[in-house]
Amino acid sequence: MNRSTQLHLARTQHFDVCIIGGGATGAGCLLDTRSRGLNAILIEKRDFASETSSKSTKLIHGGVRYLEQAVKQADLHQYHMVKKALRERLTLIRNAPHLAHPLPLLTPCMSWWEGVYYTAGLKMYDTLSGDLSLGKSEWLDKDEALKLNPNLTHTIHSAVKYYDGQLNDARYNLSLVKTAAGRGAIALNHTEAVDFEKDETGKLTGLLVRDRLTGETFAVRSRLFINATGPFADWLRLRANPAKAKRMRVSKGVHIIVPGELMPSEAAVLVPKTDDGRVVFIIPYNGKLMIGTTETETELTGAEPVVESSDVDYLLETVNRYFQTPISRDQVIAGFGGLRPLLQADPQADTKQLVRDHEVEVDAVSGLISILGGKWTTYRLMAQDTLDVCCEQLGLTDRPSQTEHIRLSGGEGYSLDYWQTLVTTYELSEPLARHLAQFYGTEAPEVIKLIQENPELAEPLAGNVVQVKAEVVFAVRQEMACTLKDVLARRFSLELTDWPTTYRVSEEVSTLMARELGWTDEQCHRYLADYHDELRQFWAKAGLQQEEWRQTS
Repeated sequence: MNRSTQLHLARTQHFDVCIIGGGATGAGCLLDTRSRGLNAILIEKRDFASETSSKSTKLIHGGVRYLEQAVKQADLHQYHMVKKALRERLTLIRNAPHLAHPLPLLTPCMSWWEGVYYTAGLKMYDTLSGDLSLGKSEWLDKDEALKLNPNLTHTIHSAVKYYDGQLNDARYNLSLVKTAAGRGAIALNHTEAVDFEKDETGKLTGLLVRDRLTGETFAVRSRLFINATGPFADWLRLRANPAKAKRMRVSKGVHIIVPGELMPSEAAVLVPKTDDGRVVFIIPYNGKLMIGTTETETELTGAEPVVESSDVDYLLETVNRYFQTPISRDQVIAGFGGLRPLLQADPQADTKQLVRDHEVEVDAVSGLISILGGKWTTYRLMAQDTLDVCCEQLGLTDRPSQTEHIRLSGGEGYSLDYWQTLVTTYELSEPLARHLAQFYGTEAPEVIKLIQENPELAEPLAGNVVQVKAEVVFAVRQEMACTLKDVLARRFSLELTDWPTTYRVSEEVSTLMARELGWTDEQCHRYLADYHDELRQFWAKAGLQQEEWRQTS
């Protein structure tokens, strides 16, 4: 993907569909338009997956908690939502097997009765999965559970093992965009929707957008406009029609990161009971342990949600009941906060009780089509439902979605042992081959080609980092990375999982990006200084000592 080319096409073409929002749902909509032969463009204010879609718990799941609520409340709506999500779980893994895979999870049981209760619930989960199951659940005795995860507290009675899926959310989102672009779609990051253009009846005819990197503004012409802005959906709905009532409520969820060796196991842990009624996960991810999530109702301010000191205290207090050796604050090395887009049904309901389902809304006055609510696991169904409505509006009801069977960029021809092909063909080390296979799938040779052209790009960014310099160049040339944060937070996910290492490699990343993007020395210095300030603020707001930062960076 080349941003300059995409900008030129955006200015000169007339589109069937313009999608506003570059998260999972917007990217899913973009791919769905191309699967139906529609001419489409996507506009994203910041970067692809820069908001909610890169701040998830990295799980593909039906929702064990929602199933429990469905049974307790005799709620068929939640039951059917779980069934849909379980069907989609396998589709996500099948279409991008390098970015998503099955994940075993342990639910600790502190008594015989808890073992019976959780086993029964997870057997129901298995039954709902049917032929699409990722693995059957089983009740493990204490010795079996501790063999699988030795750092679990030895006070457990037993544990129930079950399976869900895990994904690299930011790269999965990017892969959706790249796949759509490869089929002729236009996608622009760092391009802000400023305002709509309307005809005399109030119908939308165009969208005024601003390139946030250059300040240039231009109009995008389209027959239909999709609002896929997640937590920010109400802002756009009211821009299109100020008479609309607000539909969205927003909650903030936080995760913290600690070193992986504190619980070295391939199995994640589901903490089934917390003081505020949520579940919390302890999940191995990219060699680290991710702990989360919280849920706090919040307001949209435009600022990036961050980890607060109280969030760290809450999560550590919750999960330390399940660690044999408790985690201390000084072992926290990163964290991230995200916003959940919750579709409002009952204004008085606690956000923890709101169903993570979705709705497609068509504004009769402006014609704006808004996709509201939802979650990562059902992004494809959300996009499919949205484009079904678009096709009805366009009189093209004979064009069903094809996305269930579209392999995403890097997934075509991929197998779990693909890394071995990279070792034998390109004489790579096993760690690098595994990393490139898992991040890029069958596109890995394109990264390797850069190394062959310039052997210096084979050097790692730092001694303890698997990423090599060629990946920065690839991110700029082929994945539209425009800022340090684009590379370090989304293309690499380093910012989300390791602040000290991110700080340490950022200067080298800045140098490589400057060469590719033509930054002046002054620009390079300013961008790096601003990014360092942001990282320090993350550290400070989480209540972690600055002295620790200096020692580790």
